[in-house]
Formats: sequence, structure tokens, C-alpha cells
Amino acid sequence: MTDLRKSSVISSSQETREACVSPLVSVVIPTYNRAYCLSRAIDSALAQTHQNLEILIVDDGSGDNTLELIQQQYGNEPRVKYFYQNNTGVSGARNHGMALAQGDFVALLDSDDIWFPWKIEAQLAVFKAFPEVGMVWTDMEAIDPNNQVVNPRYLRTMYSAYRWFSSADLFPKSVRLSDHATNLPEAILQVSAYCGDIYSQMIMGNLVHTSTVLMRRERMQRVGDFNSKYTHGGEDYHFHLRTCREGSVAFLDASSIQYQLGFADQITRPESQINFATSFLETVQTELTNHRDRIHLPAAMIRSVLAEAHCWLGEVLLKRGARAAARQHFRMSLSHRPLYWPVWRELLVTSLPKWLASPLRRIYRSIVKPNLNASSAVQRTDSLEKSA
Repeated sequence: MTDLRKSSVISSSQETREACVSPLVSVVIPTYNRAYCLSRAIDSALAQTHQNLEILIVDDGSGDNTLELIQQQYGNEPRVKYFYQNNTGVSGARNHGMALAQGDFVALLDSDDIWFPWKIEAQLAVFKAFPEVGMVWTDMEAIDPNNQVVNPRYLRTMYSAYRWFSSADLFPKSVRLSDHATNLPEAILQVSAYCGDIYSQMIMGNLVHTSTVLMRRERMQRVGDFNSKYTHGGEDYHFHLRTCREGSVAFLDASSIQYQLGFADQITRPESQINFATSFLETVQTELTNHRDRIHLPAAMIRSVLAEAHCWLGEVLLKRGARAAARQHFRMSLSHRPLYWPVWRELLVTSLPKWLASPLRRIYRSIVKPNLNASSAVQRTDSLEKSA
């Protein structure tokens, strides 16, 4: 495998401006008690081959030495700007940074992730290839706490909604990056970029990872803020779904970031799953209610995603001991897909005495790997984004 690490329609006036000058890119980095890894993220932004950047660090009430880190390491770097706020959660921190952004484009970077040096330049080339798109995202490389690569193409592993679609289902148009750029590493020039309207497909689950995103300012302003209701998970899927509802987007088929796995303070830990499951179901139901005419999916697919979403939330509730609430969601799941056999199994468990239900579930799971377990098949369709 080649090591890639080394290696809405905009106005005509904006197109002219972008063609004549190097556009300003605003990089929004929310952070909370991440002094131990924050400098990696900042340094990866400063190392971009596209140098016209402003890097907006939004400190969401950290109690560690984040401020001292910024002062000592970046006090003489005019592109790095530090802003402190009382703790409101990752959505509030991102929204603060986005409101401060002055760039023609806005990039989102989590404080424990790392960009490859060519990321922004390559994505700007995709915008030139597809002037109608409002957002470009990419694949990602997963690393463990020792910085060892565990998966060089992690996007389709993390976001299981890709299982529903082929590339042709998602994108009607594609280009080779070499037709629109010259100064990138040769391995990147050989990569393809794809363009399409994927709003309908996003109903089946998230396809977009936040730290890979670069957006036009105009698209960001139309989409609005991250929903501050989802302070502990699920805000990303809600935001990216709305981004795709606003018009065409593009995907660069290369891993442009290193995505950090395994840190203890990540919001992807198991106790956060109730937030992801709840927000996923709420988001899908709201879109189906308010924008059904824009969603072009077979009825069977819509029934499937609702069945899986209710099952996922039911499983999480059952693990938390909320048996009555879990039973309600399992029944709702079966109302959408009556032959969804994993739900029948879970519904049976909620009808058994607690002293018997738990050991039976453990025995069953140790013997049989479910064909479709909602908490594994659906959870990654939500963004599972890390805390700021």
C-alpha cells in the first residue's frame, strides 16, 4: 500500500477570488483538558502545505495547563489564536470557533487527531474540481495510544452505514486529483475525488468524519451551529446530515488524518452510548418528519434504519437496567421489522427475572455472534465523535 503520509454553487466573484489568491482557511480546534496531546493537532495544522491559515483554539474550560502550553509553544505564532470559555461541551466550543472564523473555508480538527501536511491543499483542489460542492471530507488512518497504525482506511470500519451503498450509489461524478492539482505528492495526485447529493443516503447513518471536513464558509453559515442539546455525543451526525441536506458534497478517497483510538477521556467510551443511541434515533425521526419529500430511499431501507435505531437504544437501556423503557423500544423496532430476530431475543430477556436474564444473555453472546446486533451495526453510523 502506498504511504500517503509521505507522499451550493458559489458566486462567480468568489470563484475569481479563490483563483487569484490563496484562500484563508480557518481551523477550529475545540479542546478540554487535552494539553497532553493538543500540540500534535496544532503542529499538524501549522505544517500544512497550504499556509494561509488561522488556527482557532477554543478551550472549553480546561483545568490543566492548556493555556501555559499555548503561551509557551505558540505565543509567537500569529496564526494561532486562543479563546477560553466556561465549559459547555464540544458543540458549544465548536460553535464558538465557527462564529470567530474569518476564512473563506472552515476546517474542523479535534484536539487529539493529526492532519497529514497535504490535507487542506488537496481538499482545496477538490473544491476547484467541483465548484458546486459545499463540503469535502476524506478517509482516515486509525492509530493506537502508541501511535501505531491499526487501520490505514478506518472510515468504513467506524461508520457502518457504508455497508448499505456502493460508490456508484453515493456519487455520480468523479475526477482524478492530478487533473486539478500539480504540487501534491504523486501518490495523492493519483487519488480520485467523488461528488454527489448524499442527503438521502445519510439517513441510513453517518458517512462523514468531523476531523476530515473542510467546508465553504457559505455552506457552514446555511447549516448553522452544532446542536448544543447533544453535549455528550451525537452532535456530529446531526450536523453533517444537515450539511448534506443543503446541497452537494465531495469525498476525497485518501486518508488525510490520523484518528486517535484508545485515550481514556474519549467520549466513545461505553458509558456514553446512551447519548449516541438517543441522538441517532431522534435525528432520523426528525428528518423523516420534516423532510420526507427530500428522502429518496426504498421503504424497506427506512423501516430497517428505524428498526435498528430502536433496537440499539433498547439494548443500551437494557444494559443500564431500564427494562421497561428497553421493552418499549424493542416493540417499536419490531413494528418496523417484525422478523428482526435479534430484537425478539432481547425482548424475551426483558420478560425474564433479572437473576436469570443476565446470565442467559452472557451465555448466549459467548456462544453465538449475532448476525446483526444493533449496538455494533448502528452505533458507528452515528459519529461517535470524541469529546473536545
